[in-house]
Amino acid sequence: MNQHVNLVLTGRWLVSMDGNEPLEEEGISVAVAGDRIAEIGLNLACKYPQAELLTCPQGLIMPGLINSHSHAAMSCFRGLADDLPLMDWLTQHIFPREAQLTKEIVYQSTLLSLCEMIKSGTTCCNDMYLFTQEVARAATDAGMRAWIGEGFFDFPSPCYGELENGFAYVEELFKAYKANDLITITVTPHSVYTCSPPLLQRAAALAEEKQALLHIHLAETMSEVSGCMEQYGCSPVQHLEQLGLLNERVVIAHGVQISEEEIALLAKRKVKVAHCPESNMKLASGMAPVQAMFNQGLTVGIGTDGSASNNDVDMFSEMSTAAKLQKVRDLDPTALKADAVLQAATMGGAALLRADAEIGSIKAGKKADLIMLNMNQPHLTPCYQPISHLVYAAKGSDVVHSVINGQVVMRDRQLTTLDELTIIEEMRKIGEIVLRMH
Repeated sequence: MNQHVNLVLTGRWLVSMDGNEPLEEEGISVAVAGDRIAEIGLNLACKYPQAELLTCPQGLIMPGLINSHSHAAMSCFRGLADDLPLMDWLTQHIFPREAQLTKEIVYQSTLLSLCEMIKSGTTCCNDMYLFTQEVARAATDAGMRAWIGEGFFDFPSPCYGELENGFAYVEELFKAYKANDLITITVTPHSVYTCSPPLLQRAAALAEEKQALLHIHLAETMSEVSGCMEQYGCSPVQHLEQLGLLNERVVIAHGVQISEEEIALLAKRKVKVAHCPESNMKLASGMAPVQAMFNQGLTVGIGTDGSASNNDVDMFSEMSTAAKLQKVRDLDPTALKADAVLQAATMGGAALLRADAEIGSIKAGKKADLIMLNMNQPHLTPCYQPISHLVYAAKGSDVVHSVINGQVVMRDRQLTTLDELTIIEEMRKIGEIVLRMH
């Protein structure tokens, strides 16, 4: 085995998320062979002297964070239209500009978000957007692990035009990435208010055929619920149930406006939920009943949503917000404890993607998706409980090393797969183009 280990991470703390308590011991190490974790032990750099070493004396090694719901390319709209209700924001500002998007804008904007994700500890994302071939190209260039889907709508898409072309476009994506180790294609009808029942059923049939995730915005706002009640005589959750679409492949983004009975139904159908607290707060969508979801056994991941409604993709910030917001919602300081939040951002996200056998924890044989934080910071000292610090005190900028699929994508805060300065400069130019869109 010695000759195959090519990378060793060494620090002081290990938070493995494999069911064991965090470890604190000088020289705690994780050895990587190719794309997988080979061994966990002490001072493994001595055992494997030929391996590249990523080290930090006060480093904390943990699984990379999993962003369960993102729109990476929406970084091009960051800060463009703030402080608006969701439907006004979408229909008056976002949809009109999305109609003018190009492949190059989506590619460059995705690269920008991936820079931000890697620098703040995300090693995997579940992305839904437009021009998905360009999103996949950017993820491949970055070395990011990603589940990616092209949005379906009742109206023509700026990417593929008429809907029939959209299904052909997605078929091509499935073919192109069938055997890819990092990119997994999903089926993504946008929402119940942009997709008719026949479209939803057709998308679900495609997901069934491909054994793929069906990723959809659902029950995000009261206006969505009332609109669904007016049009179909039932709530969004009930609408999907009546169409026979709720099953273990379904990932709903948001799930803010749902009842206890609907939570029980989702749990029974093994539906997963991507919780996006900061976007929900900013758009005044409400506070999702996440503790109730946990209590009923729902699988919950944490997502950032897009940078146009957040306005960043920092999962450490998202975890902190998720924990605190639920305590306010329930008026209970014990609601959504730190360990539950960290679980949602790692193994919860992995289970949501049906990939928990491969990612989400540090365990020999699993994929090497790892990050290391430098805990030698004023805001992280002293460290009594590492998990508490990770949720309530750590920042994305504390991440010093990132590894995805065994590849070092950031070393000492420097990206290795992307040219950060060039991407930022390109995005400044794109920002000028977006500003002129009407």
